[in-house]
Amino acid sequence: MLHLLNGPQTPGTGRGFWGTAALVLLLALLYPLLADSYTVGNTAYLMIWVFMAMGLCLIWGYGGMMSFGQTLFFGIAGYGYGVLAINFGGEGFTTVYALVLALGLAAVAAAVLGYFMIWGGVGGVFFGIVTLSATLVLAFFLGQTAGPEWHVGSARLNGFNGMKDMAPLNIPWSADGPLYFEGTTLYYAVLVLIVVVYLGLRMLLNSRFGNVVVAVREDPQRAELLGYDVRKYQLATFVIGSTLAGLSGALYTSWGQFITPASVGLPAAAMPIVWVAFSGRGDLTATTVGSFALLWVFQTLTVYSQQAALLLMGALLLCTVMLAPQGFVLGVSGALARLLAARGASPVQAGRAA
Repeated sequence: MLHLLNGPQTPGTGRGFWGTAALVLLLALLYPLLADSYTVGNTAYLMIWVFMAMGLCLIWGYGGMMSFGQTLFFGIAGYGYGVLAINFGGEGFTTVYALVLALGLAAVAAAVLGYFMIWGGVGGVFFGIVTLSATLVLAFFLGQTAGPEWHVGSARLNGFNGMKDMAPLNIPWSADGPLYFEGTTLYYAVLVLIVVVYLGLRMLLNSRFGNVVVAVREDPQRAELLGYDVRKYQLATFVIGSTLAGLSGALYTSWGQFITPASVGLPAAAMPIVWVAFSGRGDLTATTVGSFALLWVFQTLTVYSQQAALLLMGALLLCTVMLAPQGFVLGVSGALARLLAARGASPVQAGRAA
């Protein structure tokens, strides 16, 4: 178990790293006690998007497949949750069933699309083009569903106005009523999910599966000559990462009790690329921390000017590509680690010199 958490594919393995992680988790657990309910709910909203970033980190950073399709599966799962929650009634465990089935829809869609791309030999920049095309097709379709004929059971899609009035996640709790995952309750639920997904991905990446995925990224022909079915590993990576995007979509729909085609369109599709590229696509930890920080900055700027926020995202992507292709967060953390190591080694070196 420990060797999977501290393997070579996920930098950050020492006591200092895990001690810092435990401190950050403790502060996150105490945060709702120090902030008002609105701020806590808004923080939960920002955390919901981190799953999409972690999924893209897996697909792009470790799998080497640059995908523009994260919002495609975000939308499939988000609308899927809305349709199912409305038709199931939204009481008891029905919203939990809706969440699970919505993730299943995203996974099946990823498996179908991934199969045709990977077995069809689509790779490199064309992988991004195909996934972006599929995303734009879904966004365009959802925008044309304003009429009353566009419904699934009791759930109307509503075109650009978006679907609304679905129940938030809830479970039976007491005689007074169900426990709704909203505000502080949602915050803690998402925090637990982030920890579970993060640790699960670390273990996956440091397992035999993860090592093969990285080997395929580095040299697919060599991996194939060693006897591995490259296409199966690529497909599994794509499905897992896309399902995480679906988790963001379903949780987003539950959080706001609405979803619109704008959540799937081109500006939204570009955002995960910026988060992961800026953070460092080759490091799961950098992606998790950097994406949340960037989301917070983006939302803060959006309050004053949405255009300025979008310009900043574009500028960050350009600077990342030109100045720090491995990611600013990963680069800064690596520089700090080297600086601390050098300071720690200097007394030893001084002793040897004496």
